[in-house]
Amino acid sequence: MHRRDVLVRGAALLTVSAGAARAERKPFSQGFTMQALSQIRQIDYTVIFVRDMDAMRHFYETVMAFPLVRTLGDRWFEYQVGSTTLALRAYGPVFNDPPPAPGALSLQMAFRVAPPVVADCAAALEAKGVKLVAPLTDQPWGHRTIFFRDPDGNVLEIFAEI
Repeated sequence: MHRRDVLVRGAALLTVSAGAARAERKPFSQGFTMQALSQIRQIDYTVIFVRDMDAMRHFYETVMAFPLVRTLGDRWFEYQVGSTTLALRAYGPVFNDPPPAPGALSLQMAFRVAPPVVADCAAALEAKGVKLVAPLTDQPWGHRTIFFRDPDGNVLEIFAEI
């Protein structure tokens, strides 16, 4: 018989083959890591570590018009972007790495909209004084895009599939 019963014992995975007189022990992670990680279906929230909190808050609240949904002191601000949370976090006690050099690319985020809305977003950003890094372009890979930067230099994209 080829049926296998899997039993968990401590931090090891014990596999017993029916009809076989041997048991095979594998590290726990070999049996479950790939199965567990394959269950991830979306990014729930993104945290941006910011250099200039005032400028970044103004940008995401006023320019991007993302609704502020939660504040944890003066070092953490959360915005709702569709079904995802975008958090701005000051460098601090938990993660206090040195920030990247000003102007250094460290993050790109892409926001999806309907195809005709990309041009409207470009016009709205330019009206608010945001300089587009790349103008409205229909890309060969099937996206209509605009690219721009936030005050910390992160690259932002608004795109639609076309």
